[in-house]
Amino acid sequence: MLSVTDEASTPTRPGAQAVERALSVLRALEESEDPLGITQLAQRTELTVSTAHRLARTLADNGILTQDALTERYQLGPALVVLGEKAADRLGYERALPALRELANTTGESINLGIRAGNDVHVVLRVPSPQPLRFDQPAGTAIPLHLSAMGKCLLAYADDIDAQIDGLGQLARVTDRSITEREQLKAELEHVRERGWALNDEERNPGVRAIAVPVLHQRTAIAAIAVQGPTVRITEARLPELTDHLQQTAVAVAPNLGPTTHT
Repeated sequence: MLSVTDEASTPTRPGAQAVERALSVLRALEESEDPLGITQLAQRTELTVSTAHRLARTLADNGILTQDALTERYQLGPALVVLGEKAADRLGYERALPALRELANTTGESINLGIRAGNDVHVVLRVPSPQPLRFDQPAGTAIPLHLSAMGKCLLAYADDIDAQIDGLGQLARVTDRSITEREQLKAELEHVRERGWALNDEERNPGVRAIAVPVLHQRTAIAAIAVQGPTVRITEARLPELTDHLQQTAVAVAPNLGPTTHT
């Protein structure tokens, strides 16, 4: 573990290193529910206080962060809202929303569309179930890939399953059903690739089951769509029906996802 006064003694890559450090500041603020001061940022990013301060000021000067004048703490800034809206528009997420709403209406359950970000699935779109007993994941939620039905789809439909698993590092256990063994996860991902859908059976939240399918572009998963809810409703008997609805939705939204060109 690095201290706040020592930084990694790895070979210097000035441009890439600066970007990586700036990203670590953004991730620290993303993961925190409250604004952070410079000392807190330094501790969470394992940077020196002076480096954390320099990066935070530069990001704030460009609107990426904002600083409270009284507490001097930092939080994510308004420029990210603009960037996020433009990215969502150009990647087609809003165009996928009507199909997700139709899926929620058909199944009566909560729906998510997620993408891969590092070793996590980030929820991009959500349509909550109208039922009082439900499981809902708001947009912005990050879930470790191996603990998510959507994550399993994104891993299974990548180029090399072994390489994907190697890149995950230690597999965290959250419930007694979590997959924490490399070979077990490999077998699970191969099964996902064979049948075309993934199941999360109480592996992250007791009493919650999720089914997901990949949204494919040239055989690679660019996103995944999940139906999720309590196990009392997401029963084994419903899996064929739900999988069929999911796959139809994935085919419908696939042409809408990805970069667009505006003329």
